[in-house]
Amino acid sequence: MALDDVVRINDQWYVLATSSQADDRTCVLKDGETFAVFDRYGDIQHLGIGEQGIYHQDTRFLSYFEFNINERRPLVLNSTVKQDNTLLTVDLTTSDLYKDNQLVTHKGTLHIFRSKLLWEGTHYEHMRLFNYGDKIISLHLDFQFGADYADIFEVRGAKRVTRGQDLPVQHKEQELVLGYQGLDGETRRTRILFSQPPDRQEDGRIYFHIQLPPKEEKSLYFTIACETNAKKAPVLAYKTALSHSNNAGTADRERIGCVFTSNEQFNDWLNRSAADLQMLTTQTLQGDYPYAGVPWFSTPFGRDGIITALQYLWLNPKLARGVLSFLATTQAKEETPAQDAEPGKILHEARQGEMAALHEVPFGRYYGSVDATPLFVVLAGAYYQRTGDRELLETIWPNIECALAWIDDYGDSDGDGFVEYSRHSSNGLVHQGWKDSEDSIFHQNGSPAEGPIALCEVQGYVYDAKKTAAKLATFLDDMNRATELERQARTLKEKFNQAFWCDDIGTFALALDGHKRPCRVTASNAGHALFSGIASRKYAKRLAETLINEASFSGWGIRTIATTERRFNPMSYHNGSIWPHDNAIAAMGLARYGFKAQALQILTGLFDASIVMDLHRLPELFCGFGRPPGQGPTLYPVACSPQAWASGTVFYLLQACLGLTFSEEKPQLRFHHPRLPEYMQRLKITNLRFGNAVIDLELRRHLHDVGVNVLRKEGDLEVAVIV
Repeated sequence: MALDDVVRINDQWYVLATSSQADDRTCVLKDGETFAVFDRYGDIQHLGIGEQGIYHQDTRFLSYFEFNINERRPLVLNSTVKQDNTLLTVDLTTSDLYKDNQLVTHKGTLHIFRSKLLWEGTHYEHMRLFNYGDKIISLHLDFQFGADYADIFEVRGAKRVTRGQDLPVQHKEQELVLGYQGLDGETRRTRILFSQPPDRQEDGRIYFHIQLPPKEEKSLYFTIACETNAKKAPVLAYKTALSHSNNAGTADRERIGCVFTSNEQFNDWLNRSAADLQMLTTQTLQGDYPYAGVPWFSTPFGRDGIITALQYLWLNPKLARGVLSFLATTQAKEETPAQDAEPGKILHEARQGEMAALHEVPFGRYYGSVDATPLFVVLAGAYYQRTGDRELLETIWPNIECALAWIDDYGDSDGDGFVEYSRHSSNGLVHQGWKDSEDSIFHQNGSPAEGPIALCEVQGYVYDAKKTAAKLATFLDDMNRATELERQARTLKEKFNQAFWCDDIGTFALALDGHKRPCRVTASNAGHALFSGIASRKYAKRLAETLINEASFSGWGIRTIATTERRFNPMSYHNGSIWPHDNAIAAMGLARYGFKAQALQILTGLFDASIVMDLHRLPELFCGFGRPPGQGPTLYPVACSPQAWASGTVFYLLQACLGLTFSEEKPQLRFHHPRLPEYMQRLKITNLRFGNAVIDLELRRHLHDVGVNVLRKEGDLEVAVIV
């Protein structure tokens, strides 16, 4: 994903941060292709970085929504999103109300309750007013609506030369319609319906006059439907939409494994993360797909979807199945330089907005990721090991072979054995690894690295992909292919450790530039070399020490680059910040090489961060300042929250510390040297499904080990603990 402090047209696409989002608390809802960002009042304002609004298919269908009572904004008592993310509830009251300079209603007399939800392209709101006083209250309510139909890239800061045409505002008896005719030929409308006729309407503003007797209440309902040429949103009664939303959430949760611990604060993190993953997951034609994050990336991203599916695989393999099926369907079939597409390459990003349709940005279907293709193969192998789903394996095996062919032919264009990237699209991404901001790949002296660039972590992903594909080929009885892939993996591992290891800094180089010179930078990318298994064991201990030393580990997590580096800036997007998903991958790698204490250290740092985060939700990233006593992490101003791979972090961290793996051959669930942190005495896993079996487990922490007890088992499944 490309995101930085500045959006640069015709070069790179980064978010423009005009002011701090950290100062403007927002509330997020999402359902399918629709998401909404509200302020604490439940309104939509032009505040902070201007991201508030109701969005549908990468377009903002409502950009302004303000509620006033007696010509004044109410006072906020409380505002929160329900734990399962289905509902935003807001409690309001008024300050003292006057008429003709006479006090007629004391503050706190009127209670205003708002509840809001999204369902199938429509926003539903219930507003209830209750008079706790002993006199009739005369209320004048007004609601103002506006729709700019900004493409998501416009909201992020892009300036367009021309735009489409706003349609005349339509006022009907119980309906207000806003509209826009796009340059892409698409007509977009925002249809706002009221449960009763307003007393007055004008210029996108509606008014209600209400006489509210003592101890009585009045309810109003609003629906805001996002409509296009292709689809007119169904409008339901509020209670019906709420029931559908609740039932869908319940059905989803019943098929997913659940984790519960003896630490209630840790449970808050677990529950919010699971709810965020459920909210971000969208049903595509190929199955479930976790959209990357709100607000900037609520769309399919290849890399993000794969990593999120890996993180959550042990609890919900259905998510990985959907990701694999979607990415197989959208795999590139031909060379298209404007999209950085080449045969066999896996999707980076897909967009549905007006700018993508007009090719003002290349992201309608964009393939500028060097790592999504090998990671696709890695996920396919992990999914098969988790499920034994031979049917899907056979279906996508041609896609796996195409991905491997891309790695060898296009990925390694100079034939040196390493996979490199360079941009072909004139306005695509310069850097095409997960650190894809313009200044993220550089040499020790701070000078930018020139391409084609071979990233440290990508070589590890390719190694893992070939090892994985060799196993899959064995399952499909193609022994010659398996032998050849194993040979290629061994050769790559040897070359990588020779070319990338930098003994003077105790880590692998961030990358090799176009002249095969190592970027001798201490970066978190090296942790991914442990994750993939490409790192030689003789270097692993030194690397583990480097990742957890004071320059790299802030106390909250591993920084993207160490404080000793020339470009270090704790407020930078990729050059000193802390990314939860990056830390989870490093922790999995550390655990793989036997460094469980370091993995637990990362788990604890991020757990401590979650305690002080709003809603116990880890954002996409936060700043990499050191951890001072008695203070929480510093927020990054334009980080997505929620973000899918940040939400998946806690589950991957637990899997790393528990050493939890599956064997599809026996079938068997294995715990390799399980460890629990000292603040967690018990951990319970329920509804864990494997093939036709389902199991409930409880793990207990003892002084020197962790005990595993089977509470319930149905079907054929062994449990093994390796100590």
